[in-house]
Amino acid sequence: MASLAKGLAVLAAFGPARPSMSLTEAAAVAGLSRAAARRVLLTLCDLGYVDQKGRDFMLSPRILDLGFAYLAILSWVERVEPLLKELSVEFQEAATAATLHGSDAVVVAHSAAPAWVMSSSMAVGTRLPAFHSALGRIQLGYLDDEELWRRLGATTITQYTPDTIMDTAALVERVKADRQQGFSIVDEELERGLRALAVPLISHNGALVGAINLSAHAARTTRNELRDQHLPRLREVAAAISGFLI
Repeated sequence: MASLAKGLAVLAAFGPARPSMSLTEAAAVAGLSRAAARRVLLTLCDLGYVDQKGRDFMLSPRILDLGFAYLAILSWVERVEPLLKELSVEFQEAATAATLHGSDAVVVAHSAAPAWVMSSSMAVGTRLPAFHSALGRIQLGYLDDEELWRRLGATTITQYTPDTIMDTAALVERVKADRQQGFSIVDEELERGLRALAVPLISHNGALVGAINLSAHAARTTRNELRDQHLPRLREVAAAISGFLI
């Protein structure tokens, strides 16, 4: 199990900021000794998940198999995508679906806004800070208090904009309030000029499966318009999705 943990640490070290790494860099980022990092990287190369060119290592296309396997389990994702597309066309805004993983909301489906482009990438696999995103905040409300505080304690609170909620008690209260009202609005807290509205996706047995949202440019859509005009339609789509959730 220790070897598995080391392998996952090395894989997680790769990303947009580090598409390739030397052995020394991988060891430092993953928190491993140089010898341990070397063993892990060579094993990953043998398995086909990592390629080596000279002194540098990089992820191979086979790493996508792991992500596709996860998406395959989420059988509802394929059925969500056309509904998100309908939303984005109807409101001319971006529509996204995500699941909760630790302290992140992980994007599993996305339909870009026809009229504008956010500065941040929203590709499948993008991780959003759950406590500061509508997609994450509405899902966090389904955790019990102990687990909610545990995940918050494991989260680095970052001030993304002047409106980011930094106080932990205030964040917890916001999460609970959103759960009670059944939707979450994050207003320029994560990205300047971005307002987002999210509702949960609930299965037949009452379990939280994920969330969907609409992301609107603050210059185009007010907070009240999100609640009064966009929310009813978003709830309709969430209900339709819940209809085929196991």
